Amino acid sequence: MNKQEFAKLVGSVRDMGKHLRGKRVPGARVTKVPDPDVRAIRRMAQVSQSEFAALIGVNVRTLQNWEQKRARPTGPARALLRIVAADPRAAIAALHR
Repeated sequence: MNKQEFAKLVGSVRDMGKHLRGKRVPGARVTKVPDPDVRAIRRMAQVSQSEFAALIGVNVRTLQNWEQKRARPTGPARALLRIVAADPRAAIAALHR
């Protein structure tokens, strides 16, 4: 690696640090994905917290933390919540099998 390439790499690392601290970085694209409203999704499904937690395979405390915005669902949990939000009856029926 020559000096010019190394200088670019160091500049990129500095830009990443700025971005992580919430500062604007020219050329950086930011995509904001809204958090699902877990409480509203559960209510649409018309099930209790304990039933919903069991259906989607999480601890009741985890579900409560999501509903109270103390934690955020990630990965597969987010995907499953989107499925339940799109068609609560079908999702609940499929999860009951």
